Amino acid sequence: MNKKEELLERNEILDEYKWDVESMYSNLDDWEKDSIKLEELSKELLKLQGRLSESAEILYKGLVLKDEVSRLANKLYTYSSLKLDEDTRKGESQALSDRAFRLYIKVSEKASFFVPELLEINEEKIEVFLEEKRELEIYEHYLKEILRRKNHVLSSREESIMTKVSEISSSPQNVFGMLNNADLKFPKIKNEKGIEVELTQGNFIPFMESKDRRVRKDAFKGLYSTYKGLENTFASLLDGELKGNKFHAEMRNYNNTMEASLDRNNIPVSVYDNLINSIHDNMDSMYDYMKIRKKALNLKDHHMYDIYTPIVEDVEFKFDYEEGKEIIKKALKPLGKEYLDILNEGFETGWVDVYENKGKRSGGYSGGSYDSKPFILLNYKDTLDSVSTLAHEMGHSIHSFLSRENQPFVYSNYGIFVAEVASTVNEILLINYLMEKSKTKDEKKYLLNHQLDSFRTTVYRQTMFAEFERDINKYILEGGALTAEYLNESYKELNRVYYGPDIIIDEDISIEWARIPHFYYDYYVYQYATGYSAAVSIVEKILNNEDGIIENYLKFLKSGSSNYPINILKEVGIDMTTREPIDKALGKFTDLVENMKEMI
Repeated sequence: MNKKEELLERNEILDEYKWDVESMYSNLDDWEKDSIKLEELSKELLKLQGRLSESAEILYKGLVLKDEVSRLANKLYTYSSLKLDEDTRKGESQALSDRAFRLYIKVSEKASFFVPELLEINEEKIEVFLEEKRELEIYEHYLKEILRRKNHVLSSREESIMTKVSEISSSPQNVFGMLNNADLKFPKIKNEKGIEVELTQGNFIPFMESKDRRVRKDAFKGLYSTYKGLENTFASLLDGELKGNKFHAEMRNYNNTMEASLDRNNIPVSVYDNLINSIHDNMDSMYDYMKIRKKALNLKDHHMYDIYTPIVEDVEFKFDYEEGKEIIKKALKPLGKEYLDILNEGFETGWVDVYENKGKRSGGYSGGSYDSKPFILLNYKDTLDSVSTLAHEMGHSIHSFLSRENQPFVYSNYGIFVAEVASTVNEILLINYLMEKSKTKDEKKYLLNHQLDSFRTTVYRQTMFAEFERDINKYILEGGALTAEYLNESYKELNRVYYGPDIIIDEDISIEWARIPHFYYDYYVYQYATGYSAAVSIVEKILNNEDGIIENYLKFLKSGSSNYPINILKEVGIDMTTREPIDKALGKFTDLVENMKEMI
């Protein structure tokens, strides 16, 4: 940052702190060559239409060619998305991303005959093909998964139409992304030093963690007043997104959008319900935590803009990026040499895009394709939260790296249901390490506060999001329209339920739903809470040196989607079809609350 603490342009950031996206394509000409190649491959695939049942050889050729098409399309689209996220203001990046998406849709349309045609082959014939050609064995799980979802696959023509419709139905998410990341402008506020700073998505949470209550309140009101000014626009976008999901679910013969979404990974709906029910049965611990915060902060009135600031005033953990990397390396030592070697490779070979710049996408994520590094987008601030985010996203990236290294393309993408497990294991190991190394009671209290807030934001808050998502989808299913008034009232009421009587639910928080991108991800958020719960049990096994746990954990990370997520987790001793992992994690939260009571 410069003296005025203004955001830098991207070309002002040192290259060593940028991801190596050019390792995918060194220039646009190479991207163009691959785009031409993709169109040619998709034409070759189309020539096999109507022939998949001819022989085991033709079926195998089709499966291999389909993978080649998907793999290359994914690489082209991933590159364009990463370039756009570097600076969402750049017209050429917007144009390339749009081209890549349209190309993806175009080739998907040409390949849309594939699954319906497979379903026309009876199961007995597929078994014969598997016996005739040994190379088909690799596709056995893929073929059986298609047969499992037979009732939800349409005819070739209908699948082609659905592919075309997907380009239209993605519009609400695309518009939200542009509005939220590029066009939305927040006011300037004065920081703790009295210097005017532009409020951004990237610095909002650091401001909310400020010891200065005036700064927290100004940031809170500044951000949410901006969203409030566009509440009808955001309501319309979310309404369009959910109605699009409803259309797709109905066309595919599902009873509702939740059933359609969870079925992609063969997750029982009961898992979603178990999560919400378990949380509702354990609200008292959250209410107790809010009481502790109010007392520790010595507040007469405890507001929503007070819930992020650490409750230990005299401790401040500041880690620059280089320090953060070294801490993570030490914290993750229990995962063994194989894991640490990959971690070091990630830090040293351009996986991470570190700092915020003007126009850069907000937040953080792990991305990439089968043929790229598992890139990480950050907006790093020198805070404990940023170190935790780096550890979290590195968990995703190493999971992706191991899956891609050990699985063929067809199984290289692990199911979303297990996506948050590895990332959360890293976070928990990090905080445990820092707790062990803490030197004072205040440092221990600070870190305990951080652990409690991780539970609050990842388990309780994400479940609140999940309940909100369930409720508004049900409202749409019953014929309702998502007005800003309805969304605001529903969201505010859920905050009352989840945070309890010892905190004032400010009117401003009613519009928070408008800034949550995950509501455009179709029942994604509940998996943060289930993933965190599974991770709590895995870390307990690791720290207790359970026999074979590291080998089993690495096997889990290498499995990709070669089996169903529920089954892959069972191999690490976690059964998410029961309430046990959720209740166990919430029991850990209760223990942490009791520990904090004793320290305050």
